[in-house]
Amino acid sequence: MKALIFIPLLVFTVGHLDAAVAADAVTGAKLARQWCANCHVIDRSGTPTVQQGPPSFRSIGLTGDQLRTFLTHPHGAMPDLALTRTEIEDVIAYIETLRSH
Repeated sequence: MKALIFIPLLVFTVGHLDAAVAADAVTGAKLARQWCANCHVIDRSGTPTVQQGPPSFRSIGLTGDQLRTFLTHPHGAMPDLALTRTEIEDVIAYIETLRSH
């Protein structure tokens, strides 16, 4: 019985890790400039705290998993972006580079 639960979990985890490992922050930055820059500050100049309006990429306080969920489902006032899984991973990789500095 435990094997029946473990195998799908393992398949999901390995697939999930492959996407995260293959993420490209440079491509994520390009996507951010294309799709997100009209509303968000997408570079390091964004303030770390949100005053009003959309948060800067640098101040987004969601984990990678939370961002993944957020970007895969329709949400609030944001446009319904049709990003592929790879594009989502790339944008997340870019956001994470902003947090590390």
